[in-house]
Amino acid sequence: MIRFKNGRVLTMAEGGKIRECEVWTDGDKIAFVGTPDDEKLKNTAFEKEYDLNGNLLMPSFKNAHTHSAMTFLRSYADDYPLQEWLFEKVFPMEAKLTGDDIYWLSKLAILEYLTTGVTASFDMYFEPDHYVRANIESGFRTVLCGSVSGDKSNLVRLEGYMKKFNGMHPLISYRLGFHAEYTADFELMEGLGEMARKYRLPVSVHNSETEKEVRECIEKYGKTPTQLFDSLGIYDFGGAGFHCVHMDDRDIEIFRERGVYAVTCPGSNSKLASGIAPICKMAENGVKLAIGTDGPSSNNCLDMFREMFLMTALQKLSLKDAAACPAGMVLKAATVGSAHAMGLEDCDIIAEGKQADLIVIDLHRPNMQPLNSIANNIVYSGSKENVKLTMCAGKVLYENGEFFVGEEAERIYSRANEIIASMK
Repeated sequence: MIRFKNGRVLTMAEGGKIRECEVWTDGDKIAFVGTPDDEKLKNTAFEKEYDLNGNLLMPSFKNAHTHSAMTFLRSYADDYPLQEWLFEKVFPMEAKLTGDDIYWLSKLAILEYLTTGVTASFDMYFEPDHYVRANIESGFRTVLCGSVSGDKSNLVRLEGYMKKFNGMHPLISYRLGFHAEYTADFELMEGLGEMARKYRLPVSVHNSETEKEVRECIEKYGKTPTQLFDSLGIYDFGGAGFHCVHMDDRDIEIFRERGVYAVTCPGSNSKLASGIAPICKMAENGVKLAIGTDGPSSNNCLDMFREMFLMTALQKLSLKDAAACPAGMVLKAATVGSAHAMGLEDCDIIAEGKQADLIVIDLHRPNMQPLNSIANNIVYSGSKENVKLTMCAGKVLYENGEFFVGEEAERIYSRANEIIASMK
C-alpha cells in the first residue's frame, strides 16, 4: 500500500473541485480516497508514504494521438507542409528503421511522456512487437492503434494484431485503425467497415487534417473523409478521428451520432500550418473531445501542457472570444476524454477501484502561485517543470527528475543518436 497524504486532490470526478484528502494505492489500483480515521490508519501497513506538502495529486494525462518512435526525426525535417513533409521526408527515413531502432526510439518517447505527466499513449506505428516490448519493460501503458495502409491484404495483419495484443499484458491493448483515407485503397476501408461490424468495435484514423486531404477525398469519392468512413460502416461503433481540422456541419453531426471522439493536436496542426480545429463548435454540438500531441517529428515535443494551452488559446484567437474553450473543458479532454477515447475507462479519474495512474503537480513553483484557481493554473501557466511524480499502474516511473524505467536515460539518448546518425 502506498499513501499520499497532506495534499490537495483533483479527482476529475467533480470537475475542477479540489479536495483536501488522502489517496492510497494498492498494487495497480486506487484503494482509498478520503480522510482516514485513527482506526483505519492503525490497521493499515504502508510500504511507502508520500507527504505531498500541499501539492496536488490528480489523474495523469493521456496522449490520445501520437507516433512515439518518430523521436528519431525530431527537428530533422521542419518547416515543410504536411504532404511534402510526409511523403518526401518522413516515409523515406522510416523505411530504414529496424525493429530494434523502434524499441529504443520508443523508450526515448516514454521518458518524455513521463516528464509531462503522461502515463498512456494512443500510438499508431508499425513494428508493434518492438514497441510493445519497450512499453512493458518501462512499465508504461499504451493502446496501439492499427496503422495499416495500402490494399485490403493488410486486413489480415490488422486482425492478427488485434487478437495477439489484446489480453497479452495489463499495460497493452489494441484497437482497430488505419492510417488515413489518402494512404488506403477503397477495398481496405471497405474491409475495415466489415471488421468493425464483425467485432462491434470502434475504429480510429487520421481524419480531415488538411484542406488538401478533404478536397481530394471529395474529388475522388464525392464525400468528405468522415462521410466516406460513415458510409462504409467504419464509425458504426465509434472510434476516434485524429486532428479533425477541416470538418463541415455534417461531419460534426456524424461524430456526435456515432460517438466518435475528436482528438485535437493543436501543436502539430499549428506547426504544419494545417489549420485550427473547430473545437468549440464540435463541443457545442455534443462531440466528445480528447487531446494528442501527434508525433515528435511534426510537433516536435510530446508535452501535454503545451497542447492544453494551445487548445484553448487557438480557439480564443480564431473565434475572437476570450471566453471560448475554458480551462476546465481542456483539462477534462486531457484526462477523462483522452482516457475514454483510448478505451481506458478505468484510468480516467481518482476513485476507489480505478487504476493508479497518477501525477503530483508541484504547486510550490512561481508559475503556480497564487492559488486563485489551481485547475486554471495547470492549463494557462503550468508546464512540465511542475510534474514532481508520475505513477503508472501503481508504480512510480518518474520522480523529481529521475526515471525508474529499468534503463539509464543516458543510454537511451545515446542509442537514439546512434540510430539517426547511421541513417544520414
